Amino acid sequence: MSALADDDGDRGRVMNALVELSDAHVVHKARSGGLFTRDRVYALTGADLAIAPGETVGVVGESGCGKSTLAKVLVGVERPTRGTVAFRGQDLWAMPPGERRRAVGSSTGMIFQDPSTALNRRLTVRQILRDPLDVHDRGTRGEREDRVRELMSLVGLPRALADALPGQLSGGQRQRVAIARALALDPDLVVADEPTSALDVSVRAQILNLLLDLKERLGLALVFVSHDIQTVRRMSDRVITMYLGRIVEECPAALVTDRARHPYTRALFSATPGLLDPIEPIPLAGPVPSATRPPSGCPFRTRCWKADATCADEMPGFSAASAPAHRFRCHHPVQEDESTRDLVHRRDPMEAP
Repeated sequence: MSALADDDGDRGRVMNALVELSDAHVVHKARSGGLFTRDRVYALTGADLAIAPGETVGVVGESGCGKSTLAKVLVGVERPTRGTVAFRGQDLWAMPPGERRRAVGSSTGMIFQDPSTALNRRLTVRQILRDPLDVHDRGTRGEREDRVRELMSLVGLPRALADALPGQLSGGQRQRVAIARALALDPDLVVADEPTSALDVSVRAQILNLLLDLKERLGLALVFVSHDIQTVRRMSDRVITMYLGRIVEECPAALVTDRARHPYTRALFSATPGLLDPIEPIPLAGPVPSATRPPSGCPFRTRCWKADATCADEMPGFSAASAPAHRFRCHHPVQEDESTRDLVHRRDPMEAP
């Protein structure tokens, strides 16, 4: 679990954080209708987040909400347009390029969504796993070969597959190779971006169990990005909810199903209820707004049954809930003692309060 600093909780800061984002923004330019016209895509807006050693942070939200952008910023793959990324207390993007590459490359790893595209299909498993060791000049040639064998054993791959190409492997085996590659340099932080969504249902549980086992054995901090909301809840210490590029709630995983304060978080978790206690999902009206023209004020207001004029005028700041490490951005939060089932059973869920 993370250890929160003794401050007002505005930023959800964590003592001794591995990585810390402060007011991080990512804005892309996308060509629109005219030849010389470019829209701005607000992929990430004002993200404040810290990851502590050894904790698992789950990130949930609908497609296009900024989850993958957040993941790339955390591991230094994408530079924020504005704001800072501190790695072990040092500004990542103020470092010289060589120092930044060494710091990020040796201490972080990333597992991508689709192993069939994330792995070079022309390289053997041995070459894929040895490549990070070669690039960062780790050990002698013999020690690198030993490390490749160790990595294959760590993720449950038989040695006979060392000279196989990715195309000769099953989807689950390819993802195990991708996990082993992410662990090659013995990182402290691994970011898994939808690591099971491209896999058959039959192998998803195997990969999830492998990630949990590796986290415990190696003492990793893990950021787990997924559409599978209930899996995120089960795997995580803390759950981050994102909407239209913004972090709108951070909640301890044990409380997120029925104690979350943001209406959007409650709606997300109501849509994927447990089999033992099924409930109807909370309906949300309308599509997600465009990231090129986000609504004024709270971005969720166009779909929220609690929205009023205040929500249109002003983006809410973070408020602290009664539980430690729980904060949310909402002018009209759900009450802590109001169950999700009660919200579903409202006479008109889209009726304003």
